[in-house]
Amino acid sequence: MYCLYAFNGELMCFVHVLLNALDMKEKGKEAIIVFEGMAVTLVPELEKSENPFHALYQKAREAGLIAGACKACSSKLGVLDAVKSAGLPLLDDMSGHPSMAAYMDKGYTILTF
Repeated sequence: MYCLYAFNGELMCFVHVLLNALDMKEKGKEAIIVFEGMAVTLVPELEKSENPFHALYQKAREAGLIAGACKACSSKLGVLDAVKSAGLPLLDDMSGHPSMAAYMDKGYTILTF
């Protein structure tokens, strides 16, 4: 089981998070994605149908690979409403941020991007 924490806000870097999570799932491995840090700013961009990676993002969403987005970072970086509108869970169990330890306690190996 793998939890892919995406911190990097560069779209081309995040595409590799999506590709790896989908590849893991196709190969029978459990994987989830957490939007953290600057990566939360990608949510409103990926929600746009005209974004060239919208379909890939939607495929990951439909596959149940998106665990959610950091509530504190979404708020601080001005995308909280967009993340809420997208329907992504807001993760805040560690002082407003998603706890890596909580995922580790569930058996996930943490990978950071």
